[in-house]
Amino acid sequence: MGPFLPAICVMLLALNAAVSPASVGPEDYPAADEAERTANNDIIFDDYRGKGCVDDSGFVYKLGERFFPGHSNCPCVCTEDGPVCDQPECPKIHPKCTKVEHNGCCPECKEVKNFCEYKGKTYKILEEFKPSPCEWCRCEPNNEVHCVVADCAVPECVNPVYEPEQCCPICKNGPNCFAGTTIIPAGIEVKVDDCTICRCHSGDWWKPAQCLRRECLNGQPSS
Repeated sequence: MGPFLPAICVMLLALNAAVSPASVGPEDYPAADEAERTANNDIIFDDYRGKGCVDDSGFVYKLGERFFPGHSNCPCVCTEDGPVCDQPECPKIHPKCTKVEHNGCCPECKEVKNFCEYKGKTYKILEEFKPSPCEWCRCEPNNEVHCVVADCAVPECVNPVYEPEQCCPICKNGPNCFAGTTIIPAGIEVKVDDCTICRCHSGDWWKPAQCLRRECLNGQPSS
């Protein structure tokens, strides 16, 4: 039995080498490789190169067919090299345009603003208006409103009155000033009580009156 042992070992080694995984290449499992590729790609896209064109939504167009890809209003033509689309240099939209249409490849202005808006109202170009008694405004050609506010002078009285539709207050009773809590007219001396005579400052109506007190006895001026 001894001489046959080396021969059996040699046969087992040869058989093991024949079935070793290192000797098996990918070409020996074509079916398994195809199944694995299918499993990794659930969707297999057709190749339309040279046959047609596909837009953003997945629609297929024939060679030579015109179409609008995605949301573009500029048409494309399907060629063997892919879509060839119009890309014109569109004119600029007027900055005063108030209505723009996008029906064509380029946007078009249908209405240009030729008025001004101010406090919810509209005015024509160069139109003058008074939104308040103290404001004077004009609608300028650039569609902006330019206003000037009146600067009222200091009234010459301590009790000015605002009349309707007038910007600045007026002194209905003429210039005056305060003598204590009493309003006295300007320009004359006023006896506010038996012992006090007051007069308004000349030109400074907001200042208290200048008063002269005389010594009194029992409420009567001393002689």
